[in-house]
Amino acid sequence: MEEIQEHESQSIVKDDEDEIVVEQAAGVHGDPVQHGDFPPKVDSAVEILQEKVTKQVVKEGHGQKPCKYATCFLHYRAWTESTQHKFEDTWHEQRPCEMVLGKEKKEMAGLAVGVSSMKAGERALLHVGWELGYGKEGSFSFPNVPPMADIIYEVELIGFDEVREGKARGDMTAEERIGAADRRKMDGNSLFKDEKLEEAMQQYEMAIAYLGDDFMFQLFGKYRDMALAVKNPCHLNMAACLIKLKRHEEAIAQCTIVLAEDENNAKALFRRGKARAELGQTDAAREDFLKARKHAPEDKAIMRELRFLDEHDKAIYKKQKEIYKGIFGPPPQPKRKPANVLTRMWQWLVLICQWLLSLIYRLFKRERRKAD
Repeated sequence: MEEIQEHESQSIVKDDEDEIVVEQAAGVHGDPVQHGDFPPKVDSAVEILQEKVTKQVVKEGHGQKPCKYATCFLHYRAWTESTQHKFEDTWHEQRPCEMVLGKEKKEMAGLAVGVSSMKAGERALLHVGWELGYGKEGSFSFPNVPPMADIIYEVELIGFDEVREGKARGDMTAEERIGAADRRKMDGNSLFKDEKLEEAMQQYEMAIAYLGDDFMFQLFGKYRDMALAVKNPCHLNMAACLIKLKRHEEAIAQCTIVLAEDENNAKALFRRGKARAELGQTDAAREDFLKARKHAPEDKAIMRELRFLDEHDKAIYKKQKEIYKGIFGPPPQPKRKPANVLTRMWQWLVLICQWLLSLIYRLFKRERRKAD
């Protein structure tokens, strides 16, 4: 696959053709998902999807809507409407949910109705009646969901795969799952070339969803190597997008996932260092850059970032020195007070008296010498 490049200089971030290249963050701002404990306030129009399901769009999506038996990948939060208690959050778990429309669990029926009306990248607020939720009994898995509880969902459709006889990830062979993930990764790289960063991240996230922890745990030997060769670049590409979107904490998290598998991954160390530097975590950033330099000692990008940190530290030191100089400064010199006029007159009078006494003594001494 053709490598995605932004710079012509040789760099560690250009060694792998599966990974996109980002050495300098562009001025692009994304729309990170807010991590609220309560349902978001939405002003958009209410759309009635069914008698028991309504939808309000939070963020518009793009493209087509999924059809029946499409495999959908989504993130969502769920609250009980009566108590506003949040009982599930896939964003917090960093594990997208997979749903095959038409084959969803009974308690997810209302959520499926909402998802089927959404486009890829769309985020919406759903109100689902208890009849299409956890029913009369409530939930045994979530004790905070009482009987006959209406549910509020904040849901984002990451993307979907069209009909393949409703084949879910669990029904695929290892080769099929790795292949599907690799196709998503390549789609993401193409979108990144077009500066469609949010859409690119959706593709990477779908690729990662095919290679979840439960699946990776079962792989050994060449299959694990094949899966990591797709999964790790997706995390690093996500980090590259997040750096450009100024979402540096999320970028750090993506790099850390790669470093948990490969602690010497120079690209992960480099990009985590960049994200930390942007957050002002200069000591941690320098540590990452130094580790990356250990594994890529000739890399110019790493050397440049280390120089930037040194210059930053010098500028901070100089600024602090000026501040402290202004606060403390040189000790003030004591001012000489003008002498008092009376004091000076008294000093002169004393000198005159001393001179007169000395003169009288000399005259007295001379007269006495004559008398002798």
